[in-house]
Amino acid sequence: MNWRHVIRTGLLMSLIVLLVSIIGMVETFDERDLVVGYLTLGQLLLFAPALFGGYRTVAREARRSPVSTLLGGLVAGLIVAVPLILLVLLASAWPGIRTYFPNISPALLDILSNGQGATTTGIGLLLLEMGLLGLIGAAIHLVPGALRRPLLTALLITSAVALFSDVPLNIANELLDRSIVRILFGTKGLTLAAAVGAFVISLLLAFWWDRSGRAALNRRQATQSPTQAARNRRIATLALLVVLLILPRILGIFLTNVLDQVGIFILMALGLNIVVGFAGLLDLGYVAFFAIGAYTTALLTSTGDLGLGMSFWVAAPISVAAATLAGIILGIPVLRLRGDYLAIVTLGFGEIIRVLVRSDLLKPVIGGAQGILNIGRPSLGSFELVTPQQFYYLILLGCILAWYIASRLRDGRIGRRWMAMREDEDVAEAVGINLTSTKLLAFSIGASFAGLAGSIFASRIGSAFPNSFELLISINVLAIVIVGGLGSLPGVVVGAFVLVGLPELLREFAEYRLLMYGILLIVMMLVRPEGLWPSAVTRREMHAAEEEAAREGIHPEEVQPIT
Repeated sequence: MNWRHVIRTGLLMSLIVLLVSIIGMVETFDERDLVVGYLTLGQLLLFAPALFGGYRTVAREARRSPVSTLLGGLVAGLIVAVPLILLVLLASAWPGIRTYFPNISPALLDILSNGQGATTTGIGLLLLEMGLLGLIGAAIHLVPGALRRPLLTALLITSAVALFSDVPLNIANELLDRSIVRILFGTKGLTLAAAVGAFVISLLLAFWWDRSGRAALNRRQATQSPTQAARNRRIATLALLVVLLILPRILGIFLTNVLDQVGIFILMALGLNIVVGFAGLLDLGYVAFFAIGAYTTALLTSTGDLGLGMSFWVAAPISVAAATLAGIILGIPVLRLRGDYLAIVTLGFGEIIRVLVRSDLLKPVIGGAQGILNIGRPSLGSFELVTPQQFYYLILLGCILAWYIASRLRDGRIGRRWMAMREDEDVAEAVGINLTSTKLLAFSIGASFAGLAGSIFASRIGSAFPNSFELLISINVLAIVIVGGLGSLPGVVVGAFVLVGLPELLREFAEYRLLMYGILLIVMMLVRPEGLWPSAVTRREMHAAEEEAAREGIHPEEVQPIT
């Protein structure tokens, strides 16, 4: 057993649990139940580092005895408890600590000490809990490999279902009798019966998938002809479209509203993915095109003093054209820039647009800080789109159109030109690629998607204010592309659900959203730099060094990924 690694892991986990405690996350998250009456999100946040620390202490050990495995996990768990014990003792002896750390409250101390305070019982219970969790984390390695992976998968799925129980709760309210809903769900979280049921079902499915499901799927894919594969893809696409069409009827107003927000960010991210993922042009001012699309629609459709009262269906193409023109205008002066210099210039362009829409100079035209109100809604005859369910279909149509255009461009000649330019501009120019037209196409098409998203966004909320177009929007969209996977269209969807959808489902913890963004980006860069759903090209590039090392018999951890 590498005791230095055990101590280092325990100290790292103890630092994490101490930080999440003193910044208030444990106390805030404790208000949300995962399993009603048994486990809260705050307790999970408190206990998870000890459990993970015990698991990690022996993860690298090639040969390990059961005794050393359990002992290593126990020591790591006890180390995690030490700073929490010191925190309880210090806060009890020095009440004025809240002057400097206001989140170290009596409620937090009760959570840490199980309501016993700085007593021998409270400290003993904390040591016992953390030591036991570290022990359990290490004991996972003693479980046979055929069961370990399904067990971990079932734990993760059950935790996710409990954390986002609002989703199945809303669906259950639409489909099931109230008496059944009360058996499965509490006010916030699952009942014990539902949690156990979710764990058992997940475990059985994961076990089946590992034993035979994955192999059966691979055999079927290997034996089917190209015609059969194409037919299966069409069937799967049709089934997906049917599901997407009936989703609003199942999810209800709240979850459909969340999907609407996710869809708008997917639409923007599909455009930025062309610029950053396909063409390799780092654009930090992407929100400018979103704002141009929104304000153009606002000016053309508003029934107020600043608007022209036009139809949305006339204004939307004009908004897309205006954003496309802005993309070309931005692209012309930055044709010779690349890397950090390009990022700085695009950032400046975004800030210029933000300052202009706030300024008194354009206030008579676009309303300044007061914005534009009474923006027209899309209508079909006498039918007007008003509710989230109705706007869902418009957003879905926009996303499908953007996906189709992006996929066709990626697989066409322009896509290959973008890829060559992304890899090396000098070589691309040397082989005859016109960098001017290639870059301008990327900027203009990416901007057009943002303009369409802005047009729908303005019509959906009925107003356009400068506060809706801050730099943070650009950062969010860029983070979606990076987390999902650069150059990956499915990755954009996954990234949008992770970075936009999940925080919307946990709005009571909104004050920690940016903190979680930062943590997620750091973890992604360290653990999975290619993204959650990378494109085939990116996956091949990222793991080329590891595959070469595997052929030569070098341990993967000794190899740095290609960047």
